[in-house]
Amino acid sequence: MQKPKLGISTCLLGENVRYDGGHKLDKYLRDTLGQFVDYVPVCPEVECGLPIPREAIRLVGDPENPKLMTQKTGIDHTQRMQSWAVKRLDELERENLCGYVFKAKSPSSGMRDIKVYNEKGLPTGKGVGMFARVFMERFPLMPVEDEGRLNDSGLRDSFITRIFVYHRWRNFVTGDASIKGLVEFHTDHKLLIMAHNPRTLYELGSMVARHKQIDREVLFSDYLALLMKSLKLSATIKKNVNVLQHIMGYFKKQISSDEKQELLDVISSYHQGLVPLIVPVTLLNHYTRKYQENYLLRQVYLHPHPLELMLRNYV
Repeated sequence: MQKPKLGISTCLLGENVRYDGGHKLDKYLRDTLGQFVDYVPVCPEVECGLPIPREAIRLVGDPENPKLMTQKTGIDHTQRMQSWAVKRLDELERENLCGYVFKAKSPSSGMRDIKVYNEKGLPTGKGVGMFARVFMERFPLMPVEDEGRLNDSGLRDSFITRIFVYHRWRNFVTGDASIKGLVEFHTDHKLLIMAHNPRTLYELGSMVARHKQIDREVLFSDYLALLMKSLKLSATIKKNVNVLQHIMGYFKKQISSDEKQELLDVISSYHQGLVPLIVPVTLLNHYTRKYQENYLLRQVYLHPHPLELMLRNYV
């Protein structure tokens, strides 16, 4: 399958584009995740015409609608950035991105908690980087994160899971895009949705079941919106245990009492935080293949992203 495309702040790939002529290489993003995605690098400051090196810039004024100004000379680059961003967003839309990794703390690319200063140079609040703000407004359902938060194993697993779900959705709507295809997509993702928001699983299922009563374009749009919203919720240990026990129920007639006890013990160890999620999932995958349980063989929950990323070794 074609790799998902991710937008990314150029400096995170090791390119010397920062205001001081340096970079902020993130080796995990470049060397590990980079094996399984194609990056579309973006540096708003350089691409809008600012030089390397350059005077540092910051957000000034109203946190909800700040200006982008140089720190010492007070030159206003707001219009320059906004004019460039409109054209760049059109280009990025044609790239069919499945996610974006922003540079934390950047006045142009930071997605949260960016310091905003008053005219006297004193911090007065926090806002969103100028380019990051318009990007997220343009693509509100797309998975986005900054590289700082991706150091958290749970957030990293959640973000990358959503990337691949979004990628599968894009493949569906640009390929089959039938009601039958939607039913199959929903079926494939049922257990994954259950791990994030069991209530949403019912709501999405009801939406699909009522497909004859809903305009197809509206149905697809509403389905994706609710799906991505639900997947932003954490797949907690408690919710994962519920899914693991649900999967175990499919083998109650095949496995022996010893095998059943082993599964219960492994799930209990995960529940207690003694082993990571990969341990019970690996055992359940073993039984899924051994007994060729067709429903489980298609479940994204059991293989949501490339195993080589080892994301479930840490959650």
